[in-house]
Amino acid sequence: MHAASHTGSLPAHRRGAQLTRRLRAGALLSATIAAGVLLVAPADAEPFPGLGSGSAGSAQDPAPQQPNFAPPSINIADGEVVGVAQPIIINFKEPVADQAAAEKFIKVTSSKNAPGHFYWRGDKQVRWRPNDFWPDNTDVQVEAGGTRSSFKIGDAFVSTADDNTKTITITRNGEVVKTMPTSMGKTKHETPNGTYIVGEQLRKMIMDSSTYGVPTTDPEGYKLEVEYATRISNSGIFVHAAPWSVGQQGNSNVSHGCLNVSTENAKWFMENSRKGDPVIIENTKGGSIGTSDGLAGDWN
Repeated sequence: MHAASHTGSLPAHRRGAQLTRRLRAGALLSATIAAGVLLVAPADAEPFPGLGSGSAGSAQDPAPQQPNFAPPSINIADGEVVGVAQPIIINFKEPVADQAAAEKFIKVTSSKNAPGHFYWRGDKQVRWRPNDFWPDNTDVQVEAGGTRSSFKIGDAFVSTADDNTKTITITRNGEVVKTMPTSMGKTKHETPNGTYIVGEQLRKMIMDSSTYGVPTTDPEGYKLEVEYATRISNSGIFVHAAPWSVGQQGNSNVSHGCLNVSTENAKWFMENSRKGDPVIIENTKGGSIGTSDGLAGDWN
């Protein structure tokens, strides 16, 4: 004996059971659930765009891709709070040949919308920054091939040094909180224009002209201790206390490129600024800061 291939003569309950089996097998229709909505299409229709048809872990699934680099380091520590101009810097242990492939394994997510882009410095470092400054008070997470860092963007603490007025105007989340007189780079030492970034902060340091090729015995040479020095460029431009130039601050430029302010103002600036805060210098005769100048290069 053999079973009939049609259902016309089957009892009703057997026809119902066979229909159920055919539905489960997908002979009559396919069903896919996406984002909580049940989508139904005829069995012979094309698959839903962007939705897979295999089951998780099936033999047909391709092996998951692996990063083409060892776990790298990230410049912002887990739990750290940084300023709105802070770029994300990822350093790899070995040169990365396929940079486009590496970028696919780097994920930057933020609690506030912050579109941005990658840019490479050689084959062992990639940077990412938002197209504009980060939104203030934003939570950010970076995942890069096995390394993860979750950090926070703090208040928008933005300083603007204007050579026309020889003042530094400082805002916090758009509100002016302080204005201080300054003296910038004198003739032949003009401070370049551009967007700088706050880096290391030193209670005291020795500034020595010989470190960039000018002997201390030269008429333009110097070696002196300064207080409350906040670095804003790798080339050696600081906001620092300069009590010897208080008479010129707000009136004329007498520094070798740094932003000279009073001891009181330098202390306030150090105590209120943090890594990644932007310092915008404008209207000088010093041209523009170079893109290769570390802290300042990311925004210029």
